[in-house]
Amino acid sequence: MNDRDLITLSRRKFLIVGAVTAASVALPPFICAEASAANLARPIKSQVSLSVNGQLLALDLDTRTTLLDTLREHLKLTGTKKGCDHGQCGACTVIADGRRVNSCLTLAVMHQGSKITTIEGLGTPDKLHAMQVAFVKHDGYQCGYCTPGQICSAVAMLDEIRQGIPSHASANLTDQPQLIASEFQERMSGNICRCGAYSNIIEAISEVAEVSV
Repeated sequence: MNDRDLITLSRRKFLIVGAVTAASVALPPFICAEASAANLARPIKSQVSLSVNGQLLALDLDTRTTLLDTLREHLKLTGTKKGCDHGQCGACTVIADGRRVNSCLTLAVMHQGSKITTIEGLGTPDKLHAMQVAFVKHDGYQCGYCTPGQICSAVAMLDEIRQGIPSHASANLTDQPQLIASEFQERMSGNICRCGAYSNIIEAISEVAEVSV
């Protein structure tokens, strides 16, 4: 047997070993697929205490339940909208302990003891929040789907400015941010209005900012 035959055999062995190895690596997921599916289907529940719109609640939730689904499906607070469900549109924005959050990206169990405010908690048809009044006055909505998230985000955003939290639009990171349109536009950029009512939204926010200064 010459050197070429030895090389050929080595290549054959290499291919055989490689095929067997690949099969052995790929096989376990198929073998365990049924068991994995069964484990995923088995919910792990946890007791979650939340204060939602001033009401203290104790909920028995699957640990995988998002804050958004908790509000919409378990508490029937459907003002908070499910848009992209990927944290990209802002329609699901609520206020958690004074800070705005995308409720589709956070789990309810992560907010144990938190104070959650949704659009229903900001105001009622009989007693609207100032931001809701301004949105109506300046026609800051069209289809209205993004409006609850826009309003919750705008309310928390003004508080961020008053607390001195800078943004990319802030001229100086150490100075108090200003209540101006460029700040509002930058800070509200995570809330998308597919109807394009942005100029009206900024007008509404500006009016509330001037009144509350």
